[in-house]
Amino acid sequence: MLFRNWFDILTTCNLPSGRKMDPVSKWLIIIRACVFPMDIISALIGGLLAASVKQFTWGPFLLAAVGLLFAHAANNMINDYVDLLEGVDTEGYIRAQYAPHPVLSGMVSKATLLRAILFVNLVDLAIALYLTWLRGWLVMAFAVAGLFFSVFYVAPPLRLKQRGLGELTVFLVWAPLMIGGTYFVTAGNLPWWVLLASVPYGLLVTTVLFGKHIDKYDADKAKGIHTLPVLMGQLAARRFNVGLMIAFYGVVVALVIYGYFTGLRGLGPWLLLVVFSIPQLLKTMKVYAQPKPAEPPFEIPNWPLWFVSWAFLFNERAGGLFVLGLILNWMIPAW
Repeated sequence: MLFRNWFDILTTCNLPSGRKMDPVSKWLIIIRACVFPMDIISALIGGLLAASVKQFTWGPFLLAAVGLLFAHAANNMINDYVDLLEGVDTEGYIRAQYAPHPVLSGMVSKATLLRAILFVNLVDLAIALYLTWLRGWLVMAFAVAGLFFSVFYVAPPLRLKQRGLGELTVFLVWAPLMIGGTYFVTAGNLPWWVLLASVPYGLLVTTVLFGKHIDKYDADKAKGIHTLPVLMGQLAARRFNVGLMIAFYGVVVALVIYGYFTGLRGLGPWLLLVVFSIPQLLKTMKVYAQPKPAEPPFEIPNWPLWFVSWAFLFNERAGGLFVLGLILNWMIPAW
C-alpha cells in the first residue's frame, strides 16, 4: 500500500481519499514531487548531449541530477512559504484546492517548512561546492543564478511572477541553467550549441507553467498578480501557449539542420521522432480552443487545474521522444 501511495502521489500530486498518510507520502506532497519528471528530462538531455561528444562522466552527472531535484524541491517549498507569508495562498485560493498546501492543510508548521527549505538548500550547497572544486567557478554561478530565480520568483522586492516575468524565468532555469549546467558538470566545458539544444525542452516546460497560470487567471487577476496570461488576456494566452508548443517542433527541425551541417551527432535526425507527439499536440490544441469547463468532464485528481494538465501530458510525450532521439543519436549516429 505504501508503494501504491507513493505512485499515486508521483502521478497525480495527491493521495487518494481514504488512504492513510505516511511520512514519505507527506513529504512527496510537500515538495510536489509529481513535477520532478521535468527535472529528470532536463538532466538527461544535458547528460546525453555530453555523451554524444564522448565527454560523459557518471559521478558528476548523477550529482548534478540530484542537485536539480533538490533545487526544485526547495523552489516549490519557497513558493508555498513566501506566498503564505504574503497572503497570496489562502484556503480559497487555487493553490490549496488542487493539492494540499503544506501549512494550510496542517501537514507541517511554518517553522518546519522553513527548516526543510534550509536543509534542502544546504544539501544543494554541498553538492555545488564539490562540483565547483571539480569543474570550476561556473558551477557556482549556475547554482547562485538558480537560487536567485527560485527565491525572487515570488519574494519581494522583485516578485518576478507578479510582474509577468515568471514564464521567462522558468524558461531560463530549465533551458540554459538546468540543461547547460548539467552538460558543463558532466563534460567540463560548455559549447554554445548546447545552449541552443536546450531551447526545445525549455519551451515545453514553459508551456506547463503557462497552462497553470491560465488556470489561475481569475484568481490571480483578483489578487493583482500580473502573470503573463493576466497581462495578455485569457484567449490570447491560450493561443500563445499553443504557439509555444508548435514552436517546439520548429526549433527541433532547425537543430537537426544545424547538426547536419556541423556534424554534431547529438543533433542527428533521430530527434525528428518528436513528430510522433503531434497526435497529443492536436488533442491539446482542441482543449485550448475552448474555455475551461465549469465542471470536470471526467475525474481529475488535481481539479480545478485543467490547461496545465494537458500541457504536462504534452510535455511528457514530446520531451520523452526528444530524449529518445538523443539516445538513438548517441547509439546509432547518422553523422
